[in-house]
Amino acid sequence: MALDASNKPMNQAIILQVPAGGPEDSQASESRWRRALGQLGDAMARHKGVIVGLQWLVVLVYFSLVAIPAFLDLPDEDARILTNLTLFAQFLFWGIWWPFAMLSMMLMGRAWCGVLCPEGALSEWVSRHGLNRAIPRWLRWGGWPFVSFGLTTVIGQLTSIYQYPKPVFLILGGSTAAALVVGLLYGRGVRVWCRYLCPANGVFQLLARIAPVHFAVSEARWNAAPRLPAVNCPPLLDVKRQAGTGACHNCGRCSGHREAVRLTPRSPWSEILGLKLDKAARWEVLTLAYGVLGIAMGAFQWSASPWYVQLKSRIAEAAIAQGQLWLLADNAPWWLLTHYPEVNDVFTWLDGLAILLYIGAETLVLGTALLLGARLAGLAAGFGASWRRLAYAYTPLAGISVFLGLSMTTISLLAPEGVNLAWVSPTRAALLLLAALAGLHLSLRILSGTPWARRLPTLLALSLGAAPVFLAWAYQFWWW
Repeated sequence: MALDASNKPMNQAIILQVPAGGPEDSQASESRWRRALGQLGDAMARHKGVIVGLQWLVVLVYFSLVAIPAFLDLPDEDARILTNLTLFAQFLFWGIWWPFAMLSMMLMGRAWCGVLCPEGALSEWVSRHGLNRAIPRWLRWGGWPFVSFGLTTVIGQLTSIYQYPKPVFLILGGSTAAALVVGLLYGRGVRVWCRYLCPANGVFQLLARIAPVHFAVSEARWNAAPRLPAVNCPPLLDVKRQAGTGACHNCGRCSGHREAVRLTPRSPWSEILGLKLDKAARWEVLTLAYGVLGIAMGAFQWSASPWYVQLKSRIAEAAIAQGQLWLLADNAPWWLLTHYPEVNDVFTWLDGLAILLYIGAETLVLGTALLLGARLAGLAAGFGASWRRLAYAYTPLAGISVFLGLSMTTISLLAPEGVNLAWVSPTRAALLLLAALAGLHLSLRILSGTPWARRLPTLLALSLGAAPVFLAWAYQFWWW
């Protein structure tokens, strides 16, 4: 959503604190917040070198924590986070980095990508010295973020990436190597990997759409300003016409360009309300339903589910009855299935098959329920082909769900450290309640102008679509 030529506030500005002095003080507070954001964006543009230096520092730490633990002995039972490098790296990656990177997308947009991401920094750097080939059509296929997210998530579960350093080296290191190769082949000083192939790109793009800040662009000011050299936008965006945060990396390089680009607050729902429902949105809705609230949910839950145990038992009985005893063998390599006999943690081929079936079943059930709920809601609202906009009402639930799922590793790593975890259960309940209320509010905003006779059945359909996800979390946290 762009600023107009008079620099009037966009949408509904985010007010962090409402003073007791009345509307005038509230407006003053809002103006201070708006100015502070604008100054921050301009500072990012002026001090690009500082950001680059920070990125290289992150690269150094990242490589140390990815590579070194993979060649060390596994920690013993008495090891602790602050005394064992492997546990420290595990806690940093899965206890801090991933859950709070996801949370940051909903709060600050893709600032992680533009300021801290080591893969993005390396891909951009190597592309300056690469072959500068044109980006092929197959690489720009809109389904890659969904496919790569699904594959890395499933491989991570089969190899126990949250528990062991070798899968981290395999998957994160492999992803970084692929980013370097893509940067070497395509583009010139840009992030082709991040734009089209990064496994987290689809999820990040989705969650960033509800961030309460963004770099707003005034086309009127842009057109009125003297011609200047083009902005080098790392994710290859048309800055002049960039109106959202989904693909923007919030690196700040364009801030102040032609006096038309400025970091500013906005309503967290404004981007979804104005979203163009093109082919890209179709893939994003699939990522929302079958990825974040499908594959990821299955990955978070299979190890705690008694239904997984029952499924594996049924398959084992059938395999023995049919003489397929190879399924009970545990000779798979560690890079295919978990294989650590020194700590009595070895997956059989049966384990791998059961994990795939469980994640696949949960993905199919939850994802289909969500899309069916959105489709029925579209019919009730009379939206016709625009029903996918209603599916975006599940975005707050998706963001909070992925944060809750990743933070389970945080909690499991803190438990042996003697940390008081009495706050965990009520916090989880509060976050799920927040997801429900935010989704309801976004739904009502999408349905603005629709008669109440249509709104009620629409909200009911959306609620029925989301119910299996809430039910799955209830089983995970309180019933299993």
